[in-house]
Amino acid sequence: MVAAGIIHHVNTSHKVIAITFDDGPNPLYTPKVLEIFRGVSGKATFFMIGQKMIEHPEIVKAVSNELHEIGNHTYSHIKLTQLSTTDCLNEMRRTDQIIKDLTGMKPTAFRPPYFDYNDKIVSLTERLGYKIIGALNTDALDWEQPGVDYILSKTRQHIKNGSILIFHDGYGDRSQTIEAVRKLVIELKTEGYRLITVSELLSLADR
Repeated sequence: MVAAGIIHHVNTSHKVIAITFDDGPNPLYTPKVLEIFRGVSGKATFFMIGQKMIEHPEIVKAVSNELHEIGNHTYSHIKLTQLSTTDCLNEMRRTDQIIKDLTGMKPTAFRPPYFDYNDKIVSLTERLGYKIIGALNTDALDWEQPGVDYILSKTRQHIKNGSILIFHDGYGDRSQTIEAVRKLVIELKTEGYRLITVSELLSLADR
């Protein structure tokens, strides 16, 4: 499902789901996410903030070494539509370079903070070779800490082949998110889903 340049879901016959995490890296919660995915032999995609990556380069490298995907979430987590074209490009390019410096990989997935974007942002991301990645379960509101059961019940409504799901491993207390994801990935594994990166999911789209 592509809505005005943003991908929330991929039509695929494969039983796969891409779980994504925003606003890290975080020294407390990102390692817990890695532990969870290690336990189910799954991969995730982390949309990281440039400033946070500079603060915690060792966590960035740990994520990359375990073959998870790192996506660009801007340098300072600002609303891009309020910036000039030059400043938007700077937010994206600085983070792009940090990811390349720390992992040796060029990122190809981008998520605008607050899902705030317009035609200009779409054009800029295309120029930089990015796909804009959304998510189906924004109603789970994990960033507002609405409770583990709430996060899970809302997210379950969006489970299907090719779903892209959003959670947060940065900013504030993310203990509810960690507990919800811990339960969710076991459920998905039991149901026969493979947990893969966004880029892997895009490659499995039905032609």
